[in-house]
Amino acid sequence: MTKIALIGNPNSGKTSIFNILTGSNQQVGNWPGVTVECKTGRYKKDKTIAIQDLPGTYSLSPYTLEEQVTRNYLRETPPDILLNIIDATNLERSLYLTLQLMEFNIPIVIALNMSDLLEYQGKKIDKEKLSYMLGVPVVPTSALKNRGLDEVIRIACQPLEIHSLDYDHRLESALSEIGQICPHAENRFEQIKLFEGDTLALESLSDTQRKELNDIVAITEKIMGDDHESIIVNERYDLIGQIVGLVVTSNSNGRLNLTDRIDSIVTNKWLGLPIFIFVMWLVYFLAIQVIGTPASDWLNDNFFGSFLPNTLRQMMDYWAIVPWVQSLLLDGVLAGIGAILGFVPQIFILFLLLGFLEDSGYMARVAFVMDRIFRRFGLSGKSFIPMLISSGCGVPGIMATRTIEQERDRKITIMVTTFMPCSAKLPIIALVSGAFFHSTSWVAPSAYFLGMAMIILSGIILKKTKMFAGDTSAFIMELPTYHLPHFPTVLKYAFDRGLSFIKRAGTIIFALNVCLWFLSNYSFTLAQVEPGESILATLGGYLSIIFAPLGFGEWKATVATLTGLIAKETIVGTMSQLYAQGADAENNGRAIWTALQSSYASLAAYSLLVFNLLCAPCIAAISAIYKEMGDVKWTLRAVGFQTAIAYSMSFIIYQIGFSVLEKTFNISTLSALLLMIFGSYLIFRKPKITLNKEEHSLELS
Repeated sequence: MTKIALIGNPNSGKTSIFNILTGSNQQVGNWPGVTVECKTGRYKKDKTIAIQDLPGTYSLSPYTLEEQVTRNYLRETPPDILLNIIDATNLERSLYLTLQLMEFNIPIVIALNMSDLLEYQGKKIDKEKLSYMLGVPVVPTSALKNRGLDEVIRIACQPLEIHSLDYDHRLESALSEIGQICPHAENRFEQIKLFEGDTLALESLSDTQRKELNDIVAITEKIMGDDHESIIVNERYDLIGQIVGLVVTSNSNGRLNLTDRIDSIVTNKWLGLPIFIFVMWLVYFLAIQVIGTPASDWLNDNFFGSFLPNTLRQMMDYWAIVPWVQSLLLDGVLAGIGAILGFVPQIFILFLLLGFLEDSGYMARVAFVMDRIFRRFGLSGKSFIPMLISSGCGVPGIMATRTIEQERDRKITIMVTTFMPCSAKLPIIALVSGAFFHSTSWVAPSAYFLGMAMIILSGIILKKTKMFAGDTSAFIMELPTYHLPHFPTVLKYAFDRGLSFIKRAGTIIFALNVCLWFLSNYSFTLAQVEPGESILATLGGYLSIIFAPLGFGEWKATVATLTGLIAKETIVGTMSQLYAQGADAENNGRAIWTALQSSYASLAAYSLLVFNLLCAPCIAAISAIYKEMGDVKWTLRAVGFQTAIAYSMSFIIYQIGFSVLEKTFNISTLSALLLMIFGSYLIFRKPKITLNKEEHSLELS
């Protein structure tokens, strides 16, 4: 078995190459002990070749989880060959990782990806000269056009020599001495990490070895006139500069390339945000109302609304199944799960469009644009990355906050990132939009922008409190070259998201629907009763008073909202069970719309939508918050803050909207206005500034 590991910078086309090489022969999981995704597969043309897709990383300094995972893999379970994916349009940046990889003494083949884009920019890389200078094979490739990939694998499976590059002779002398006093430092990478003072590398040294190492480093710093970390960085970039200067030629004559021309518009100070708003409106409009809706309507009205229930009913009648079991399957399981699965086409289209934007390079620009906005309100553009991930699922979004260095900023991001509508909330958006605002295109996108607005406003409020006051961390991000998305990769991304949604519907939501059916059909004496007299109706009735000021103080909506704490998808399934129960099979797909329209006004329905979008996330996300916060009190603060924001926004929207529509003014309207004033005070007040002793002394002096 030949083991090949794919490694490269983010946005280098590594994932697309992995998907092309392995086809459907893939397995996806997590690396042991961490949440970073692990992809493995077999080469589709030769099953004896195993391919490991390592996390995208810019270097092997273990500052992020991705860097730690990649470094540990290379140290503990090194592959037979490293396939280094290099973005040809960013050769200088990519070669920094390449030099680090060469220090591991593992055979390397370089795939010079996006070579076609480089030619379009009027540039050329002399691959023979690059191969000669690095001492490793170099193959031009294009993941988009599926060019050169089989050639890369063919060369990788041939006997390859291991080649290393030499730095300044003074540094080489120091590294040689480190290798002598630390025999466990088997390769140059370990020797360089010891020279840099890397914490992980120093753990295995004795006190005597540490002293000798410090002496070597101190002497080298004095001779070379720089600190130990800068010496290594400068040596690598000096060598990279020499290589790039010799192998890259340009015929662009200083003209702006296509990426620069597009960026001058989409990252413009004034146009960037309006363009982003329009793009996201278009994405939701297409996914919810134009493309996804016909397929969802067919599933709801025909498959889950007519064909499947009629078929099951006929089968159960033929087998003489007892009525209560028929009710459980039709009114409980099928009504609940069918209502959720009916929205799969909309979810698929949404993530297909988001995947297109991500793979094209546009979403990286959005992070840049949002940094300009977030920074004004005390957040960093780094906070937008977890929020972007949360549009798929809040759990990995929360975990992605680990890349934020400052603890204050990280905690703020954890507390607000689940305001973004995730895939589980999409059915709620689609249900309310379809039932109450069928001909209005702004409702679905408004859910996305409401979440974004609450992130900004909440960030302002939290940043002005004493516990979160402080400077915002810097945000540095590479903007990849624009390119046509690799459609199979985008398709697989959307398919994986949709499949994950279906799996949740078939597991936890299935079990919850069975429980809800029992609770909504039986009384405390275990007698079968009408839903309005059931255990669920009794319990929901006691709690519904809490939501009365929000416009949906009725036991069915209360129960649906509470089930959302288990999984947000269950809200729609619960409503389908409770509102459309007993409907004819042929009308079941639309029965929930009719029942909701007769129970609530449009304003109350929108208030219901707002609360469920912003309130405490599902149990899985709350568990992730606890894991990242590492403290029960902080977890409760986060959940309490999210719920308070949701209740306040829903209360303000409903009460002021009701006052305007009905032309009335009462104590509830006054309360909503006072709450708005208090919220404005929290937003516009002067921030709390905390000074440590040194800063305080400096200020007094």
